Amino acid sequence: MPAHPDTRQSPGDLPLPGGSPTAVTRVLHPDHRPRGTSATPTLLEVSHRLRPRDYTLASLLAEHTTLTTEQITMILFTSPTTCRHRLHALRGIGFVDRFIRRRPGAGSPVCWVSGPLAARYSALAAGEPPPTARIVRERQDRVYATPLLEHLLAVNGFFAALLAHARQDPGTRLQRWWSERTTSAAFGRRIHPDGHGVWVENGTSVGFHLELDRGTEPLARLGDKLAPHRRLHADGGVAYPVLFVLPNRTREQNLHRRLATHPEPGVIVATTSPEAGGDPAGPVWRIAGNGRHRLRLADLPAGHGHPSPLNPGPPEPDHDPLWLLTAG
Repeated sequence: MPAHPDTRQSPGDLPLPGGSPTAVTRVLHPDHRPRGTSATPTLLEVSHRLRPRDYTLASLLAEHTTLTTEQITMILFTSPTTCRHRLHALRGIGFVDRFIRRRPGAGSPVCWVSGPLAARYSALAAGEPPPTARIVRERQDRVYATPLLEHLLAVNGFFAALLAHARQDPGTRLQRWWSERTTSAAFGRRIHPDGHGVWVENGTSVGFHLELDRGTEPLARLGDKLAPHRRLHADGGVAYPVLFVLPNRTREQNLHRRLATHPEPGVIVATTSPEAGGDPAGPVWRIAGNGRHRLRLADLPAGHGHPSPLNPGPPEPDHDPLWLLTAG
């Protein structure tokens, strides 16, 4: 999602997010279009079939590239069957598309990406030129081919788990979820974490940067990721904690030992691993230099500071990843 709310304006001829679709005098069924027209219907032709949940999905896929069926269910549905049926219907009109990339010894989840209509809607809603069909296909193939797919899905799974927690606990909310691309731009391109979020629990708001580790890099490389955060804060940027999600307890303990001998002054680091628990909002976070006690996400020290070129400040309403469900 964009860092500035004034960039999200829907043209007058598009269905407004969360509102009634624009009236259309005649809707052509895809099979009844004049010869020579595209096989993909237009937004106007399918506007009567789209709902705020579909616009939200389009926005999430535009920002975060791909989500699995399980993640979409966690975020937007209460039933896996209902989710699958809706995704199948959206795929049938060219709104979304899917793929399965099979790998030996690895899971093969169904991954969803923007289709021509979702890509067109997201671009036009953000005031940008819509991508061509060729560009959409290239983007889809690039997602399928990237060697970082499992890492990307794990990052998105972390934030999906927070959104799932918030659906069950009305006192909590994920007010901001930005991809690496949007996060870097919002913080002056000084840092490049895997993602950024703002979590709220019972009125307490905590911003954080996420680093998801799959155990493929030396520990020294993880430590090197902290220096840009220190420099950002020294130059007037916000000092959000850096959260490391590690693949196992041993890796987590080794990182704490590394940080004890190679600290990065002024940077708050908190870590977790699967053995600590599966709910990222819960008491699973261990702050470097603060013993073995674990804190809830909302208990981590963080402040938003004042907006500046190096600090987006507190969340705006449209930073909420689910804002299209309630926007009027």
